[in-house]
Amino acid sequence: MTATLTKEAPAAAGEPVLRKPSTRKRLVPYWLLFPGIVWLLVFFALPMVYQASTSVQTGSLEKGFEVTWHFRTYWDAFQEYWPQFVRSLLYAGTATLLCLLLGYPLAYLIAFKAGRWRNLLLVLVIAPFFTSFLIRTLAWKTILADDSLVVDALNTLHVLDVTNWLGWTEGNRVLATPMAVVCGLTYNFLPFMILPLYTSLERIDGRLHEAAQDLYASPATTFRKVTFPLSMPGVVSGTLLTFIPASGDYVNAELLGSTDTKMVGNVIQSQFLRVLDYPTAAALSFILMAIVLGMVTVYIRRAGTEDLV
Repeated sequence: MTATLTKEAPAAAGEPVLRKPSTRKRLVPYWLLFPGIVWLLVFFALPMVYQASTSVQTGSLEKGFEVTWHFRTYWDAFQEYWPQFVRSLLYAGTATLLCLLLGYPLAYLIAFKAGRWRNLLLVLVIAPFFTSFLIRTLAWKTILADDSLVVDALNTLHVLDVTNWLGWTEGNRVLATPMAVVCGLTYNFLPFMILPLYTSLERIDGRLHEAAQDLYASPATTFRKVTFPLSMPGVVSGTLLTFIPASGDYVNAELLGSTDTKMVGNVIQSQFLRVLDYPTAAALSFILMAIVLGMVTVYIRRAGTEDLV
């Protein structure tokens, strides 16, 4: 007996009768989705269409812009600003790797070892969100100042000798160098790595660890064979939530870097607000989106997991 029968069959004694849902009940999920769909159309789809049309326009702000389907703007923009694209991906990738190396142990600690301190540690992780993104970034100008304790410690430990050799710092300075920009990106986006990792680790059944111990697996083997594979959804989610916004960021490079550390986000911001070359700015935005989308697609397929938290 199915609910799709147009005529109810006689039910046996004590057997419930299945009735076809009313039309109003069937429409409830669609009405619930309607506000979200409208929001996406108005604040995502329509601006994307507008920017796409802007990218193929020609003209100037004084004379006005008109759609001439000038697709060469994309090639010209990429040809002129490809170093900024490479720099953005390099900085974002480095910051994402650092966030993973710093965030995984902390997420593991909160998930398995924190005990009654778990809620406090989670609050401390999201505490930076209580202040402005701009204020947090400006604070790093003081932390990485030439006469700061951090820079003195790095000089004493000869860390800057290594970063100078890598080209990430200059002399005894950290501020206005690639290292400063990466430090700012790492700090600002670290919570986006920790929270998905914690969620994924917290969902792991503790009995699996006990089973591994019963099979005489060492802690390292248990982590390699059980914990890390089961936490891969959190790893993938955290790296995406870190890399995607970091690749388009411009605040850290603007406040902590120099003219030699500008990212593509700085170029887009300058083209929109200073140069007033709207087609080039829009083209750069779509190029960046296409590059990041392609990298994310390949990464998700290589990661071998679609169970993202």
